[in-house]
Amino acid sequence: MSYCTEIQVIFKSLNLALPHLNAQGFEVKSPVDGRLLAKVTAHTEAQIGAEILLSNQASLAWRKVPAPKRGELVRVFGELVRHHKEPLGQLISHETGKILQEGWGEVQEVVDICEFAVGLSRQLYGLSIASERPDHKLLETWHPLGVVGIISAFNFPMAVFAWNAALALVCGNTLVWKPSEKAPLSALALTGLLLKAAEQSGMAIEGLVSLIQGDKAVGKTMVANPHVKLVSATGSSAMGRQVAMACATTFKKSLLELGGNNAAIVCPSANLELVTRGVVFAAAGTAGQRCTTLRRLIVHRSVYQQLISSLQKVFEKLPVGNPLTTGTLVGPLIDQTAFHNMQASIEEAKELGGKVHFGNRCDVGGPNAYYVRPAIVEFESQIGPMLRETFAPILYVVPYDNFDDAIAMNNAASHGLSSSVFTQDLREAEIFTSSIGSDCGIANVNIGTSGAEIGGAFGGEKETGGGRESGSDAWKAYMRRATNTVNYGNSLPLAQGIQFDV
Repeated sequence: MSYCTEIQVIFKSLNLALPHLNAQGFEVKSPVDGRLLAKVTAHTEAQIGAEILLSNQASLAWRKVPAPKRGELVRVFGELVRHHKEPLGQLISHETGKILQEGWGEVQEVVDICEFAVGLSRQLYGLSIASERPDHKLLETWHPLGVVGIISAFNFPMAVFAWNAALALVCGNTLVWKPSEKAPLSALALTGLLLKAAEQSGMAIEGLVSLIQGDKAVGKTMVANPHVKLVSATGSSAMGRQVAMACATTFKKSLLELGGNNAAIVCPSANLELVTRGVVFAAAGTAGQRCTTLRRLIVHRSVYQQLISSLQKVFEKLPVGNPLTTGTLVGPLIDQTAFHNMQASIEEAKELGGKVHFGNRCDVGGPNAYYVRPAIVEFESQIGPMLRETFAPILYVVPYDNFDDAIAMNNAASHGLSSSVFTQDLREAEIFTSSIGSDCGIANVNIGTSGAEIGGAFGGEKETGGGRESGSDAWKAYMRRATNTVNYGNSLPLAQGIQFDV
């Protein structure tokens, strides 16, 4: 088994050698047309243990490198990725079915988080705290954890790794990455560029980043290894629950960025043209396969029919097709399972009295590819599949009369990732973003639920896992905190005025 021609061309343009393939390895098929891209060798339990041990040894050297110097490696990595943005975006499209614009956008996220991390490498600040004792000072300092294990999902095969890797590296950690078995080639490319950046910056420490390939069993082995000090996992809530429980047995840190059943509220004063544009991208982008995809649209009854009519017209004409073709806006679902899950949810909605628009399979890509026209499902109240995340382009729409009820519907989902409100009413916007408003980690005003920037911490509450990645102070998750008391005097006063003289 060899790589398909397109993959060979892409890796050649990256100046990276493709590893030898195992004919008995797991299959990697393109959702674009169902073609077999490669058969990738899965790591054995012994190989995983050896990689993690090597990473642990590397962490002892890496933590001694000054943080700004560590930032230099990340800067070089970001520049390499920027230089190869076009072929990397094409690779994402081949492997995940994302349209080229989204593939290139994901690569840009890698560049952006590298730039953020380079600045961060000179800003790993602790605190100086006033002491109640004379001639004493209190300090808060931050130190590397050691080995950071990363589990990423197929839908963002490069960006999620970079969010974690860029921050973890400047914080002084080494990396072990278990990518989705549906997107191992993107992982090979990005790891290859990171290793090349290490060489170019003179910091090629063996074990700095290790890539382990395979299914859930590979991830389970990595999570259980005692040398892995933090597991950052992105994927379904079911997967995150397993990771959290496995980590809890040894009090290991976990950073979980899981599913989302995201809602948007459309108020009477909303700019409906803006709403339509925001809703269509959020609901149909990435063929509905984002954790931030808009799945529930809660619309005030006074503008309901007007908005539904507008959305139907746009959804009916959305260009569905080959994601590598210019002009396509909706590519394929990742595989047959995703298609069957979508159809099962639509059938359930029909049984519950939902009014279904579209959602049909499109005659594109051949028998082994799964293209669909994004669906709109109208319900009179929030029931059934509307309260369950289906990782597909289904937009459930429900009317509301009272703004408090709309917020309650937004918060009724078991997930708490992203949310938005469309309104020109300052009071409604402020309530939505306040403590009595949306209970999600992301609460937007007059934009959709998708398209977060790297400057803000990304993540959510409830079954979304509670973790935060990317910007703001998310770097603290990759470090351990120490409180230091320094006595620079000649006496030994005790805190709280305790007297203990001997």
